[in-house]
Amino acid sequence: MTSKAFYDWQTAGGGGDVSRAIAVLERLDVRWCVIGGLAVNHWALEPIVTADVDLVVASGSVDATVAALEAEGFKAERFPWSVNLTGDSRVSIQISTEARYSAFPERAVAADVWGMLMRVASLEDTLAGKVAAYSDTSRRPSKRQKDFLDILRLVENHPETLGLLPEALQTEIRRNG
Repeated sequence: MTSKAFYDWQTAGGGGDVSRAIAVLERLDVRWCVIGGLAVNHWALEPIVTADVDLVVASGSVDATVAALEAEGFKAERFPWSVNLTGDSRVSIQISTEARYSAFPERAVAADVWGMLMRVASLEDTLAGKVAAYSDTSRRPSKRQKDFLDILRLVENHPETLGLLPEALQTEIRRNG
């Protein structure tokens, strides 16, 4: 079984939705990259399946991107910090509109994630995004724990990044590592 077939199996055909979304983004020629769990999967050695595809597009391109994805058959729902799109699978494509991610596409790298070529936030940006998510105490405890696990996975695979973390997180990582 290929990695994309495994991803499709886990997400009820999510690879098709992700591939369609990537094709739209590339056709629009906008700066974009995946962040969150898919970015962590690229930088960590052992991927974990996620049904959320978090991404960011250049700030001036959000409306045109959402319109193009809707024309491709995705349904959009707007929230204060994101636009969530659904297609034919269990995958939820979440375009973040938070300013903290706006420069991430400039430093993105091309990567194969689950057998799909996509643009991925740099290692440092992926880590910074996870630290910001973990530090948000308004998030559900289970989400914060997953963010901590993602931070731990990144540091285990890239020990040189430990020094990029706030001191309290470095201590927590050392205690759990």
